[in-house]
Amino acid sequence: MHRFLRSLALALCLVPALASAALATEVVMSGDVRTYGAFWSHPQYTGWNYNGTRTQDPFTVFERVRVRTDFIANEGLKFRLSWKSGDIPWGASTFTVDNPTSVFKIYQAYLQFRWPGSNVEFTIGQQDMELPTSAGWLDANPVFGGTRTTAAMVRIPVSEQFSVVGGFTRLLDANKDFDLTTTQVPDELDGYILTLPVTLEGFQTTPWAMLAVAGRNAGYGSVQVGNGGYSNETLATNLLSAASMGTAATWRNSQNAYWWVGSTFALTALDPFKFYADVIYGSGNDTDRARFKRHGWFVDVAAEYTGFESLTPQLTLWYSPGEDSSARNGSERLPSIVDYWCPSNSFLFDGDQPFNNEFMNINPVGAYGFVAALDKISFMQSLTHRITVSYAHGTNSPAALRAANATQGTGNYVQMGRDLSDKEYAVGVSLDNQYDIYQNLALILDMGWSHGSFQTSVWGHRFTEAARQGDAFKLMTGLKYKF
Repeated sequence: MHRFLRSLALALCLVPALASAALATEVVMSGDVRTYGAFWSHPQYTGWNYNGTRTQDPFTVFERVRVRTDFIANEGLKFRLSWKSGDIPWGASTFTVDNPTSVFKIYQAYLQFRWPGSNVEFTIGQQDMELPTSAGWLDANPVFGGTRTTAAMVRIPVSEQFSVVGGFTRLLDANKDFDLTTTQVPDELDGYILTLPVTLEGFQTTPWAMLAVAGRNAGYGSVQVGNGGYSNETLATNLLSAASMGTAATWRNSQNAYWWVGSTFALTALDPFKFYADVIYGSGNDTDRARFKRHGWFVDVAAEYTGFESLTPQLTLWYSPGEDSSARNGSERLPSIVDYWCPSNSFLFDGDQPFNNEFMNINPVGAYGFVAALDKISFMQSLTHRITVSYAHGTNSPAALRAANATQGTGNYVQMGRDLSDKEYAVGVSLDNQYDIYQNLALILDMGWSHGSFQTSVWGHRFTEAARQGDAFKLMTGLKYKF
């Protein structure tokens, strides 16, 4: 009997160990830390914030942190949990003296797994999200790119050449799980995404579509996107017409549909010559009052030559129509959610620059122009450079911009230096330099200059006179450590 009890006790002790072995999980961590100093002269062409009520400090030191942790059960199952701090100035929030305020927050939390016995992959939770773009050096899609959202996505490989990717994302739910009244309130913004990537020898294309169901009480103006406090870019400015700003609750319909269709094209069969293109059309509020409608399109074409060992020439052209002279028929600009598009790391646009807020934040929607660059310049080991020249010219009617400023306040719906009239332009030149101290530690020096020409009749004497006092200039230098 004693022998039996000892055997039973030993077996019970082994149960947790065996369970632990069965549930063994590999933990892999990665991330990056960036610390940099930023010198600015005339950011946003005025030195002020979007409505001219604040002046930016000419010199600030920033730090940002990203830490990503993967809990990997096997090759078909993992969970990612990531936390970050934003680009926080030294002396503020987390990086202040004595009693810091924590600003670290979760920015990725998703489960990813393959269905047993197949290559069908599910990704569920807070995850990176963007619609397709033809070339990586264009950064991201001008409708929905370079951001994160809560979504349930599935990728179904049909063959080696063709896949189906689709899913659902909840972008907004203003009242969360309980509305403020006993009557259902249309306070959500939901999205449905479908992409069809096709890869052939020397040619790739990805047709895609997105449908969003927009509730009129979702609070679009309260959701900040873009580059934080330097502009007033919100979901309302990107998604709605000027007549809907602040008044979406007066839509005739409780819910309206927004929809986009587009496709990417990449021709690499002529390597080292490579050609790219993106075509997009979008529309929203089609069945509501005319002044609440918004629709438009965007197209870009790009090329690069990768045959040189020491540099890569790149050229991008784009066009997107702007507002006409009347607000009564709605908006003629392409609606967007997060307009993240920046060819060749151009100084003019919001993109994946190594340091935050080092761009002029010009809106490529409602404009046309070009970006020419010499990328991956290298004449010395571990040292690379990029020279970029950019030009943007507006396609918006001055009357439309003037009317938006009159009804919404200067900078609240459209902004000088971000939204260009058809009489305005901006030019920018940037020089980006990176020296790899170690394989995973880089010293970066970015410089940029931009000149803009703006109409006093649209923005007023105060703003345009400030822009004439000097051109925008940036100098940013710091360290980027990847692990």
